[in-house]
Amino acid sequence: MIREVIVVEGRDDITAVKNALEAEVIATGGYGYDDKFIQNLRGIAERRGLIILTDPDYAGERIRMDISRSIDNCKHAFLPQGKALMNGDIGVENATKGDIIEAVSKAKPMVMERREEFSRMDLMELGLIGGADSRRKREYVGNALGIGYANSKQFLNRLNNFGIAKKELIQTLNGMEDHDE
Repeated sequence: MIREVIVVEGRDDITAVKNALEAEVIATGGYGYDDKFIQNLRGIAERRGLIILTDPDYAGERIRMDISRSIDNCKHAFLPQGKALMNGDIGVENATKGDIIEAVSKAKPMVMERREEFSRMDLMELGLIGGADSRRKREYVGNALGIGYANSKQFLNRLNNFGIAKKELIQTLNGMEDHDE
């Protein structure tokens, strides 16, 4: 049983998550939720905690950011786009039980105080931005660390805000090299 309540976008997402995990799940109903819904989520967050698991698309990211700006200490679970895609439709409801379990097990809270563990220069030196293979590296690392794929600016913010250590990042990159061989 998952302690936190998992926030998803729709009814089909609720069904998929409940088929994968024993958990309480609540849907935003897309982006049309109101202040009362956010107030309800705040109460739930204080009592049990929240894990945000939205679709890996623009709307899902927008909902994730809006909720996390309004509610402190949310954990974030990410599904790679490729694991949430079926017949051109992208969504949590398309992921396998195993992929949902993995995403939730890697859920990470945002760190409240501003961290500057990583700089843009660090990411350039590690080949995560500015290189021909940077997108593929960010995708691999984001999936392995459970922080999801993001463009270079968002990726830097996620590394700093989700408490990833340099040693952990380097080990993950080294694992990618072993994986590619």
